[in-house]
Amino acid sequence: MAISGARARHVFLTGTPGIGKTTLIHKACQSLNEAGLLTQGFYTEEVRVNGRRTGFDVVTLNGRRGPLARVSEQCDTFSGRRREYRVGQYSVDLQSFEQTAMPTINTRSVSPGQEPVFVIDEIGKMELFSQSFVQSVRGILDNPMTTVLATIPVSRGKPISFVEEVRNRKDAVVYTVTRENRDNILKEIVESVKCSVETFNS
Repeated sequence: MAISGARARHVFLTGTPGIGKTTLIHKACQSLNEAGLLTQGFYTEEVRVNGRRTGFDVVTLNGRRGPLARVSEQCDTFSGRRREYRVGQYSVDLQSFEQTAMPTINTRSVSPGQEPVFVIDEIGKMELFSQSFVQSVRGILDNPMTTVLATIPVSRGKPISFVEEVRNRKDAVVYTVTRENRDNILKEIVESVKCSVETFNS
């Protein structure tokens, strides 16, 4: 069982697809920035054409955007060659993901005393095709001076080993987002992150 939010170093959100995790990430970042805390990282955003979901983009908190995945029939929009990374109907553009997202979770570019809250939305199947991403996430989570706010998929079907490793960390609290709590859980999430920064980064 996860430790309480008041003693957690990292804060994870989980829940079914479309439940509102990314919306909460956006709102949490806004609240943290208004409180004077730096945030750095990325989120994923649906791409829709004529109301139909055709893929996902990765978007950094400073505004950079790149394709993460597209439905397989559109995979030629990436590079014209067949993609080898697939999740269901989607072809994953691993090169675009790494070029766009990876610089945002690089602790080497952070100055001492200016450590941001690292935001990672999400740690999921598509992102985990990148071994560089796995290594970077593990390094950030193990760094005693960092705080991470991230989303992870719900546990269903065959477990994803790295997701389960993250979910079961003893230094993290996991909030399950539901339709019943998604409108009132924001304050608790933000307070957990702020408490982590004050406790572990001071």
